Amino acid sequence: MCFDYYHILPTKAMFKPRYFITILTLIFFSGSSINAQRSLRNLIFNKECRYDSIDFAKYTSPSYRHAGLMIDRPDFDSIIANPERHYTSAMQLISSPVVFKGYELLDSIDLEIPERDEFSKKGFQWLDDYDYSFKVLSNLRQNYIYANPTEVRYILTKLPEPPKSYKEMVDPITTNIVVDEIKVDTKDHPLEIAPDITYKKWLHDFSASLQFSQAYISPNWYQGGNNNLNMIGQLLYHVKLNQKFYPKILFETTVQYKLALNSAPDDSIHSVNLTEDIFQVNSTFGLKAAKRWYYSANLMFKTQLFHSYPSNSRQLRSAFLSPGELNLGLGMTYNYESPKKNFTFGASLSPLSWNLKTCFNDKINPANYGIEEGHKSMNKFGSSAEINYMYKIAYNIVYNSRLFAFTDYERFQGDWEHTIDFNINRFLSTRFYVHMRYDSKTPRPEDSNSWHKFQLKEIFSFGFTYHFGV
Repeated sequence: MCFDYYHILPTKAMFKPRYFITILTLIFFSGSSINAQRSLRNLIFNKECRYDSIDFAKYTSPSYRHAGLMIDRPDFDSIIANPERHYTSAMQLISSPVVFKGYELLDSIDLEIPERDEFSKKGFQWLDDYDYSFKVLSNLRQNYIYANPTEVRYILTKLPEPPKSYKEMVDPITTNIVVDEIKVDTKDHPLEIAPDITYKKWLHDFSASLQFSQAYISPNWYQGGNNNLNMIGQLLYHVKLNQKFYPKILFETTVQYKLALNSAPDDSIHSVNLTEDIFQVNSTFGLKAAKRWYYSANLMFKTQLFHSYPSNSRQLRSAFLSPGELNLGLGMTYNYESPKKNFTFGASLSPLSWNLKTCFNDKINPANYGIEEGHKSMNKFGSSAEINYMYKIAYNIVYNSRLFAFTDYERFQGDWEHTIDFNINRFLSTRFYVHMRYDSKTPRPEDSNSWHKFQLKEIFSFGFTYHFGV
């Protein structure tokens, strides 16, 4: 059985036989009173109606012939074909002005006739007709209210004196028909359960990933090679002051740690090489100056936690706070986030900046990091800039970029990081990471003539990812 709708337009087309019979049918089912017919006529022909059509029910089925609401049932061909039969219809449900009584979830109208014997068929025929017409008028009234909300002038619970209505039921004990008045509650009742609303002053974001690559090569492989296993772990925590409650204050801090290890079959001294070890803190505090601009103070600190050695060597290359770097800057910060939150951009310009480099381990030559021999630290005043960019390319592809630059007008240092995350599902992801660095005071490596001031690191990995945000 298929149930759909069509429209009766208030035009001359309404007087075609199919539409005219439908109107007569609706008038019949609306009751025989003059007021009922007048209400339906006003509903259809009202020139002030803001809508050009009114929804009426239409039923389609291979086993039923129909013309509007005319159903070909075994006991009658149509309302016009069998006028001598007395039909009992439901009470009028459409009146003017329209009163909204509440939301209803109406059942679908069943066109199949209940199977009754010849004795009870005539006795219950009035009940079948009443039930059918009641469902038709209920759907008609509900469809009109939903399609014409501006025509609903009153709400039942808001009327000064709601009209009385009654319901009938059969007492199962006395088998008597009991009529009770339906009480209309016009009072506004508060929610019984108070909503638990918590204002988030701080927005937290945490992510963790463990990615790796592995290769096995048999001893007789024609090209040769060594087995290797690479592992990359990353922890990132970001906290930000909710600017919905503090629109004039900008405060956010990011703490991250990266560790990358790989097996070293060619290293006769170390079984594992440390390819990346970085602990970094970035923090920004600002007071609003103009739209998206803030007077700001920026902090950046980074170092590593473990010792690092060159391949086949016991000479220490780097360690905790060797090198270590701290940068403090004062200036302006620009902060933007798109309405859909798929694009963010932040830029901090610090004309006044202080940069500190440290090398506290006695086994490491401080000249490798631009520090004069005999000193364990070096501080310079200059200018710095930091740019952060995030773009959500697709629902599962995110691109992040960070550019940091510092100069004391004699030396220039810049770091530019690119990260593209491909999230396969909630726990699996692929990451492509590129880190470019330029340092005008970097010494030339002894075993390389092509790489000097420009440095490059690229990592492509696959593994597990966990993300949690508040």
